[in-house]
Amino acid sequence: MQALFDSFWRAAVYSLHWRVLLWSLLPLALAGAAVGLLGWAYWESAVAAVRSLLEQTQLVTAMLNWLDDIGANRLRAVMAPMIVVALSVPLVVLATLLLVAVMVTPAVVQTVAARRFPGLQPLQGCSWWQALAWSLACTAAALAALVLSVPLWFVPPLVLVLPPLIWGWLTGRVFAYEALASHASPDERRHLLRRRRWPLLWMGVVCGYLGALPSLVWAVGAAALIFAPVLALLSVWLYTVVFVFAACWFTHYMLAELQALRSAAAAPGAAAPPEGLALDPPTPAPARTPPPAAAIRQLPEPPAP
Repeated sequence: MQALFDSFWRAAVYSLHWRVLLWSLLPLALAGAAVGLLGWAYWESAVAAVRSLLEQTQLVTAMLNWLDDIGANRLRAVMAPMIVVALSVPLVVLATLLLVAVMVTPAVVQTVAARRFPGLQPLQGCSWWQALAWSLACTAAALAALVLSVPLWFVPPLVLVLPPLIWGWLTGRVFAYEALASHASPDERRHLLRRRRWPLLWMGVVCGYLGALPSLVWAVGAAALIFAPVLALLSVWLYTVVFVFAACWFTHYMLAELQALRSAAAAPGAAAPPEGLALDPPTPAPARTPPPAAAIRQLPEPPAP
């Protein structure tokens, strides 16, 4: 637990490092530009499609007519845009997470390793395309879990538990893998991901709840639709800040665990590493060669007392 809190405050400090801030501008610019262009090109057509789908559903039509009868006809106009926003937010979160993981995390790893772990040897356990494939596979699994768990969101306690748990699992799997990609061997990476799976899940859930905070900018109601372009860019910036912090947190924690693993394996008299973990054994000390017998015979005799 102490390692988690130590890496937490270090991540808060490193999130303000000039190099990390500079690299965080790239995913922010890409995600912000993508959200702006897609909103400009498809906002009206998406709202029209959702409104048409709602009007074709008898149950929704009856609910809308009931709202008109009680004088809440304004909800009819904002229901379709709010549904579009609700469906778009998870996609924005996933895109921002992937961009930060691919573009910012390698720079964070280099900065942390150079400043805090200069003696940690990089083993290049995986290539960039393997890390990208891992991130895409985890993202697809998390997206499928979100879609399948939507019916459970209508149960009041579960809506506060399931989405952060899924986001936490995804954050932990992606950022922990990226943090070890350049320094750990495949065996070391698999061992640490399996051994520290519960702390990683806990860290991911914390980041998942932090990642839910930017969604509160849309909680102002129908007035949020008036400022939708500004709020969309603001939410992208907040998501970027949260995931950059997550990248720093997982990097500090995983590199510290990797260094501790190697130090324990290289210590004299250390126990054998776990099965499947291939670590280089410590270099034995050179044996001392005894002096030849002739040199011993030539040594002067000690003086008699």
